[in-house]
This record gives sequence, C-alpha cells and structure tokens, in this order.
Amino acid sequence: MNTHLLLSCAMFLVVMINMTQSQGKDDLHSDCSKLFNCGNIQGVGYPFWGGNRLKSCGHPALLLACEDNTARITISDVKYKVLDFYNSTDVLQIVRDDFSTGICSPVFTNTILDPALFSMDNSYSYYTFNYGCLSLPTLSVPGQFSCNISGTANKNGYVTYGTTAGPGNCFKSVVFPTSQNLFSQLLNNSSLAKIVQQGFGISLGVNTAACRGCANSKGACGYNISKNTMVCYCPDGSSGLATCAPPAAGAPQGQPSSEGSQGKVSLKIGLFLAGAAIAGLLLGFWIFSYIQKRKRKRAAAAEAQSKSITPPPSSKGLPISSTNFSRTTPSYPTSKSDLDRGSTYFGVQVFNYTELEEATQNFDPSRELGEGGFGTVYYGRLQDGREVAVKRLFENNLKRVEQFMNEVEILTRLRHPNLVTLFGCTSRRSRELLLVYEYIPNGTMADHLFGKSSSTGPIPWRIRLNMAIESADALAYLHKSDVIHRDVKTNNILLDHSFRVKVADFGLSRLFPTDVTHVSTAPQGTPGYVDPEYYQCYQLTDKSDVYSFGVVLCELISSKPAVDTNRHRHDINLASMAVNKIQNHSLHELVDPALGYDTDYSVKRMTTLVAELAFRCLQQERDMRPTMEEVAKALKEIEQEEITLQNAEVVDIRSDDTGLLKNFTPPFSPESVVTDKWVSDSAIPNSF
Repeated sequence: MNTHLLLSCAMFLVVMINMTQSQGKDDLHSDCSKLFNCGNIQGVGYPFWGGNRLKSCGHPALLLACEDNTARITISDVKYKVLDFYNSTDVLQIVRDDFSTGICSPVFTNTILDPALFSMDNSYSYYTFNYGCLSLPTLSVPGQFSCNISGTANKNGYVTYGTTAGPGNCFKSVVFPTSQNLFSQLLNNSSLAKIVQQGFGISLGVNTAACRGCANSKGACGYNISKNTMVCYCPDGSSGLATCAPPAAGAPQGQPSSEGSQGKVSLKIGLFLAGAAIAGLLLGFWIFSYIQKRKRKRAAAAEAQSKSITPPPSSKGLPISSTNFSRTTPSYPTSKSDLDRGSTYFGVQVFNYTELEEATQNFDPSRELGEGGFGTVYYGRLQDGREVAVKRLFENNLKRVEQFMNEVEILTRLRHPNLVTLFGCTSRRSRELLLVYEYIPNGTMADHLFGKSSSTGPIPWRIRLNMAIESADALAYLHKSDVIHRDVKTNNILLDHSFRVKVADFGLSRLFPTDVTHVSTAPQGTPGYVDPEYYQCYQLTDKSDVYSFGVVLCELISSKPAVDTNRHRHDINLASMAVNKIQNHSLHELVDPALGYDTDYSVKRMTTLVAELAFRCLQQERDMRPTMEEVAKALKEIEQEEITLQNAEVVDIRSDDTGLLKNFTPPFSPESVVTDKWVSDSAIPNSF
C-alpha cells in the first residue's frame, strides 16, 4: 500500500510541474481573444463575457447567455433579449423577455437600470402598464388594452406616462421603457404590442476606449475585479498596461502583474505547492491509519463489554419528541448553514418538519389562518401544548429562502411586548421552510374595523386610540433597532383577547444601515399604504413606515379600508380621501359615525387631533413627516388629554366602554379559531 501511495505522489508531482510550466503561456490572452456569438449577435467582446469568454474577460455584471439561439442578458434580476448590439457606439437594443412576445404575460417587476452601468437612449421614456383595472380613466389617447391576468377577473388595462401608477383600482402595474412617441404611434393605429417588442436602447457606462488601444496592439481586453478596471493581456503572457506595444526601444513588452504568468517565479511556486501536497498526502495517510487502528481497538472493547451487560428494556411505544431543543445558552451562528448544525438558530428553536406537520394536522385547510407576506399561516398545537401559528412558504426558491432568513434574523434580535414572538423555524434544508410564531387568537385590526368581525359592533374610540399607541410604540422600537417594516397595515397588526396589539409579518422588512439616510430598493408593500416618494424615487427610509402608519390612523378613524374600488373614484385611495377631507374642513365626513363624533365632545376632540397627526404622516415629502418616535409621543399626549377631559367632565368611561363592548361576541376558543383568517396581501408588490 505504501508503494502505491509513493507512485501516486510521484505522478501527482509530475502533473503539478507540467501544470505550473503551462501557466507561463498566454492562456488569458487566448481566452479573452475569443468572441461571443449567438444567433444574429456576432463578434461581441469586451466588456461582455459569457459563452466561450471567461469571467475574467469582461465586467462581472455584463454576462451574456445564449439560449435558444438568442442572446440574453440579466439586469437587476430581470432577463432581457438582446435584439442588436452597435459595437461602434456601445449601445444595446434590448427587450424584456416577458414583453418580447406581447404585453399580457409580464413578470410584475419594474424595469430598473443601474445608472453606473447603463443609461437609456434619449428616444425612450418610462411608461407604466396598469393591469386588471376595475375601471378605465378617460384618456385622450388610445393607451388601453385587454389582458387575462391570473388572480383577477378584470381584463381592463391602460398605459400611463412616467413611473407613477394610475388610480389605485388596478390589480398590478409594471414600469417599462419604450418609445417616447408611444402615444403618437398608437394614434396612427400602430399595435401597442409591436411597439413594445421593438425594445429600447441602452448605452454602456463601461469605458471601452482603452480596450481599442489594447486590441490594436494585438492584446486582449479583460477585467480586474479587485481593481475594478480593464486589464490588457498580451501574447507574451504579460498584462497590466493599456497596450502591448513596447514603451521604448529594447524595453520589454507589457508589465508583468499578478494576472500574467511569471515564468520562473510560477515554476518555483508550483514546485513548492507540489511538495507541500505530497507532504500533506503522507501526513494524511499516517493520520488515517492511526484513526483506523484506534477505531478497531474501541470496537473490540465495546464488543467485550456488551457481553457482560444486560440490554435495557425496549422503549417501543413511548412517545419520542421530534424536536431537538437545546436547554443550554443559545449560540448565535454567523452562517445560514448553521440552521442544520444544531438545535437553535440565532437563539430560536429549530423544529422538525414532521412535528409541525402533526401540529397542523397535515396543514389542514380548515386550520388556515390566512396569508402572510410570502406564505400561508396555519393554526397548530405543539406536543408540549403550546398554541402556535405556522407560516408555510408558498414556494421554496432562492427569493423565498432569503425572505425566510430575513424574517428569522430580524425577529430573533427584537424583543417588544407589541411585536409578535418567533418561537422557531425549520432547517433551511428541511422539506419545507416553516416559521413558528406565538398564536394571537383575536384576528387582525382590519378584521375588527371593516372585516368579518366588524359586524359584532364598532370598537370604542378609547380602545382604538390604545391600539394606535401600541402599534406606534412597536414601530418606533423597530426604527431604534435599525429595522424598517416596509409593510405596515391593519392586516399585519394582530390583536389578542384584550385587544392588545402584536405587529407581525416581517418578510419584507429591511435591516437599515446606520450610516446612511436611505437605501435604494425596488418598492415593495401593499397598495394604498406605499409611501409615494419611495415609489417615485426608489429610496426607502424610516419615513416610509410613517406614511403607512398614517394610513392606519385613517382606518382607525374612519373604519374604512385603505383601498376600496366601490367608493367614488376620487376616494378609492383612503389616504387621498383623508387628506382632502381634512384640508376642506370636512373631517365629519371621514370619521365613523358610530364613534360618537357628533355627540361626544371628548371623542370629537381626540379624533380631530389624531386626524391632524395622520395628515402630518401622509405628507408627500418625507422630510415633512414626523419620526415614528414623535408619532408615538403625540398619541400618548392625546391620550393624556383625553383622560384630563374625562376627569373634568366627570365621565364614567368604564361604564361607557362596557356598554359599547357588550356588542362584541366573546373571543372564540382555539378550536373555533380555524374559521377566523388573517388576511394579508403583502405578496403584491407595493407599487401595484
């Protein structure tokens, strides 16, 4: 066996020497001299890579792929067909894959171009395609179309100029660049689909002028990722200069660098690595032999001992917990793979999939509580008797895994009485990704304001005010913890039997860097709650949550949902309706009559103050809005003023609230909760 090992080491040494010597050749020059060819796109070189061009031959973000004899490029997670490439001007003519065959099968993701890499040709502009609209606005141009979109029965659609969606009565929308003369072409009876299929032109932001000099000197252009710049590979194996021409008579061509081969140095390094590898093999062989010898000794000892020990009684039939729960101090792993290495992840329990399947009775549809931001929620009872809400992801793809990990990471670092508690999750390598929360039995705020639970009677004003305070406290705590919720709405505010608040659903939340004023991100959220400045500028700040909370305050005052297509077209969006009513001194038209606005001075005073606060939260410019901490403080001051007024008027609020709450049905038991669903549409992109 030792002879075989030595022969293997000798062969390995020969191979390593040959490989090392081959490094002195012009591999990079040869590889980067190759061009990308696919269908009608021919002879494409730097700054692109893909096909037979290695990654070191082009900019990392400019990967071309050849699929079905068609060149494609992916920009900001959206795939495009390359219709043409104008090498002399570095202009790409592209069209989104989902729009290449028509306008009725889009992926509902806005077109976003990285300004550092691309700039749109002046002859194109952004338009918004609105789908599944309940009604069509009166347009002066024929920008209307009809499409069958999954998820909505409405076929109506229309195009608006710019990146702002039309009135909030459409199912979804997509921002897409097309010809600036779109409406003019439509007036001339051109087909909207054909206009869109022409695509749009983008200019490359990568400097290719230096590459021309390199190519003229018989070099091949590549890209140095660490230095973020072009590199010129020369036929002699050197690299680093802009060209391969000698700078002076007798001077060597090029300038050796870490990317070129370096002859003797490379050979010495190769020999050293080969020697180290052989030494490692020999050491590994010795360690392996030693371990095997120890194992044989232990096995023999165990066999001898087993003959003298009576086997224990069978445990068959005893219940075995499938949950591997650590009772030691929780560890905080730094890698996602740590989910699979132990019984806790970031300090929360890692559940066995089978236990959760049993707890929910195999995810019985009758136990469905509703839908969260990216999964369905089920009622369950664990083996230890705890009642839980189990969120089951819609699909197990990369994006869903990221949202799953995002919610775990955020919730495990937060502790607040008005935030829902995360008990644990399954391993990310489990059959399905599941999150396990504390069970909140009384539905959502939306249910009690205008949902199915609202029929039992209106929530008294004092309870509504307390719900607003607790929600604001929770959001202020999130912002202090550098977390932005991104999907604040009454469907994500849960209530217990005492109408105490628990803010939930953190699938869209973001950890916010402390050293920046905003982060750029594609808008996500729920129609009717999305910060208009976030949608227009793609800049997420903590003031985006403030805007959404302003909508929640309007819902508490009015008992109306954020979006209702049955209202007058000017009032479909509650935020717009509320701002108009407040500005026109018509607050009485907004407030729920059941609150006693016209008969109770205290209620009138308090709702007016809350409406004024909501008005400040709903300002179009984020700098005009208060912080969440200021909102929470203002609500507490309003509550204190209410107490002062009540004492002055000698009002027995306990008897009032008792009378109003008599209309409520008793909170249902856990067994009956399966009929009460949490409803959340945050899976809809927030700009649609």
